[in-house]
Amino acid sequence: MISLQFITHRTERYSYFESARMALEGGCKWIQLRMKDAPLDEVEAVALQLKPLCKEHEAILILDDHVELAKKLEVDGVHLGKILGEAFIIGGTANTFEDVLLHYRAGADYLGIGPFRFTTTKQNLSPVLGLEGYVSILAQMQEAHIELPVVAIGGITYEDIPAILRTGVNGIALSGTILRANDPVEETRRILNNN
Repeated sequence: MISLQFITHRTERYSYFESARMALEGGCKWIQLRMKDAPLDEVEAVALQLKPLCKEHEAILILDDHVELAKKLEVDGVHLGKILGEAFIIGGTANTFEDVLLHYRAGADYLGIGPFRFTTTKQNLSPVLGLEGYVSILAQMQEAHIELPVVAIGGITYEDIPAILRTGVNGIALSGTILRANDPVEETRRILNNN
């Protein structure tokens, strides 16, 4: 079974909470609550709803960017590049080997590297990596003896997963692929069980 991180996204059909709930029901064990333009109190309200649900499903809950809120709510971690302490999982986003080095030196526990291809869920997109980008960055990490789990992110579809996993990444982060499916719960199961 692949390591799948679900990144919350609000669509016309689903709220942030509903998107995470469906991923959890489908068997996903790692939720990143990303609500980029939402006010802090809204993020906190959704995180408070999600925390017990993640516990019930034995899943990790990580907040995107909100360090203080992550500490206050005692969720599992935060996705960024700052040090929080041993008890928290810290993830960073990288597009180049230079980014990887910065996060590695800052003490990141894992890296979301991407985008694999163009994606509509992120504004100000970095250059698209494709399979060659992952192969190149992972080779540079190996050469530099940087051993951090790498999660591929950005515009990934179900069909892309086998080829991306062959590059040597440790997991896949998805959002739109799951939420665009007719049945997001079933799509999460299909992804987890067939890769």
